[in-house]
Amino acid sequence: MTHEVIQKKLSNGIRLVVVPQKGNMATTVAVLVEAGSKYEEKNLNGISHFLEHMCFKGTTKRPKPITIARELEQLGADYNAFTAEEYTGYYAKVKNESFGDALDIITDLYLNPVIDSEELEREKGVIIEEINMYEDIAPRKVPNVFMEVLYGDQPAGRSIAGKKEIIQKITREDFISYRSQHYVPSATTIIVAGGANFKNIDKKVEAIFGEMKKGKKADKKPVTELQGKPRELISFNNSDQTYLMLGFRAFDMYDKRRFTLQVLADILGGGMASRLFTRVREELGAAYYIQAFANLFTDHGYIAMSAGVNHEKLRAVISASLEEFGRLKKELVTKEELDRAKEHLIGNFYLSIETSDQLCMYYGMQALMKSGIQTPEALARKIRAVKASDVQALAKELFMNKTLNLALVGPYKDVTFGDILKV
Repeated sequence: MTHEVIQKKLSNGIRLVVVPQKGNMATTVAVLVEAGSKYEEKNLNGISHFLEHMCFKGTTKRPKPITIARELEQLGADYNAFTAEEYTGYYAKVKNESFGDALDIITDLYLNPVIDSEELEREKGVIIEEINMYEDIAPRKVPNVFMEVLYGDQPAGRSIAGKKEIIQKITREDFISYRSQHYVPSATTIIVAGGANFKNIDKKVEAIFGEMKKGKKADKKPVTELQGKPRELISFNNSDQTYLMLGFRAFDMYDKRRFTLQVLADILGGGMASRLFTRVREELGAAYYIQAFANLFTDHGYIAMSAGVNHEKLRAVISASLEEFGRLKKELVTKEELDRAKEHLIGNFYLSIETSDQLCMYYGMQALMKSGIQTPEALARKIRAVKASDVQALAKELFMNKTLNLALVGPYKDVTFGDILKV
């Protein structure tokens, strides 16, 4: 699975990544920027996500949102935008012959939003309903509760969507100021991937972005990690299941141990043959879904398990899960189990980058985060190099009571699980 990856830096500092895919009938264009909830002041929590919405509400070239939607849909495009803790992205996936039009529209959204005051006020209602929706969907809410228990009252612990009372107060001037601090060339990456003709793409992108003025990028505050004992945070919800996340602090995305962490997470909860799936679903019959994963950022990270479980079996699930975390510290995993986890990871990864949009994001995110381009083959080699002793050593280092955190969404008030939060 060898890809030609062309990287260029434009005259104003914008990064361009081009990934040709011969034979692919589709092409994806994306613009990514280093702007997300971790870059926000407390009184503007949610502005990164709100700005993403506003970029679709009209540009100087396409002043009405319906114009943008019609043009993209006339291309048959799969298009959207997204906001995370450390970045925002805008993209469109189209048939190859429509690539030029998609490039024009997506870059227009990024460069030329008008941020109309009337549209802004209307969109506040949309954002608030989106927040309400996430509040109502317990599996979507529990990750926010987990980030809050981990990081508390700092940007990393706040919701990407923000709080309703803050959204109501955001002004056009707030958007203009925030955008000027973060939507700058040095923080911008453009990625194109797929089967289109990319001849002279660097000149085309240079022409589009040539007038984007250089600006100093506002940085994010470093994450503070202070914890000396297990923590828990419970959010009341009169749900039919209890939704939980249980996990430990880890390290950032640049750490060399990240490949070991991926393997460790897959052993715990990476599929139907994983330890947690077998223990909690097959043996206890307590959950329909259960998984474990690592989530790493530029300056912090964690490993956690997540599940929706029967209320009556919650304490048993917490105890069993912690036993499985602890067992990785005490015992070497077998060669069979280790090999299964490695090949499961590699196989799933290869399947995930078959399409132009996923390939676009795979290489684009690496460029945006400045982590260095890892080819799929290089990544597979590093995963296969992980040893059982590496897994055990990392488990011993990470799985400690003082870095343990539990988040719950369910019908609980004035209750604690502190007596079983031990590993």
